[in-house]
Amino acid sequence: MIAETRFGQGPPPLTLGVEEELTVLDAETLEQVGQGPALVAALEGRRDLPGRAKTELHASVFELNTDPCATGAEVLASLSTMRRAAADTAAGLGLALAATGAHPTSSPESQPIVQEERYLTMVAHHGPSARRQNVQGLHVHVAVPSAEDCWRLLEGLLPWLPVVLALSANSPWFDGELTGMASNRAPVLVELPRTGAPPAFGSYAAWEAWVERMVRLGIIADYTRIWWDIRPHPALGTLEIRMPDQPTDVQRSAAFAEVLQKLSNELLRIGEVREADRADYEYNRWAAARFGPAARLIAPDGERVATASELGRELLDLVGVDAIDPAHCEGELQSRFDDPRAAAADLVERSLA
Repeated sequence: MIAETRFGQGPPPLTLGVEEELTVLDAETLEQVGQGPALVAALEGRRDLPGRAKTELHASVFELNTDPCATGAEVLASLSTMRRAAADTAAGLGLALAATGAHPTSSPESQPIVQEERYLTMVAHHGPSARRQNVQGLHVHVAVPSAEDCWRLLEGLLPWLPVVLALSANSPWFDGELTGMASNRAPVLVELPRTGAPPAFGSYAAWEAWVERMVRLGIIADYTRIWWDIRPHPALGTLEIRMPDQPTDVQRSAAFAEVLQKLSNELLRIGEVREADRADYEYNRWAAARFGPAARLIAPDGERVATASELGRELLDLVGVDAIDPAHCEGELQSRFDDPRAAAADLVERSLA
């Protein structure tokens, strides 16, 4: 069995932990620069923050992690405080921050890798596909009561994740070009192994046995080297949802976290959840990344087709959240610009609005 399992042992069930991946820019040129580790080090002494900063694979990206939060409002307060603190610290270093799924002008392969063993090992093994992962996402951890509840929630949430991707799409630029994708981040992620939808293991115990076999065979070091769109995180006692593009507006980050928390609560209330159709998911994931809210998706019940916007409205009504406009995604704001540098300047401004 996986040694450290904290389901039901940490914060109360269904509390939230949120991770935002932010880009580090030169304040003058607005180009990505490899100063993420320096910024993280400068933030380490801040004991007044409701969370912490961490390095990421690329040195031009860093991560803000909240402490456990009970509500979406608490997530918003925590993220707002940490973004402002990080931006103030960055300004003192001649840097700026931008929250987005992919930086408009950056060439991914040109970005330096953080010189830590975990990341160096990843790049050495995965090669160019790892270097291209200069894309940023919003990760939401939902604390769950038990391992069985964790897998049941995974199956219940999975059919809704393409809808979440479509509404959160915020990476229309990639390598200096408007590619025509609403989310360039989503297809870049699946260039790595063990990405996309988790296989249909049928139970948490079967997933755990597979992970242990992969570790025994030397394929992975541990389960954190699995980068599915949603995955169990037993060491934290959570289910980690990794689907959304990183929002620019911090209020949208908090809103997506609240939606996922309340949907999880609803699924636990319902009880039994059917196994998600992976074939439907694969198509829906692609369509959501290509077209955003306008994508025509197979509904979670598998019996009809609707736009992501229409399904998004159904989801928001189901969970009682109205802080997201399902007809539009933030990537549309980036796509207004013909010049990627103008798009980058707009991102910096809106990231702290």
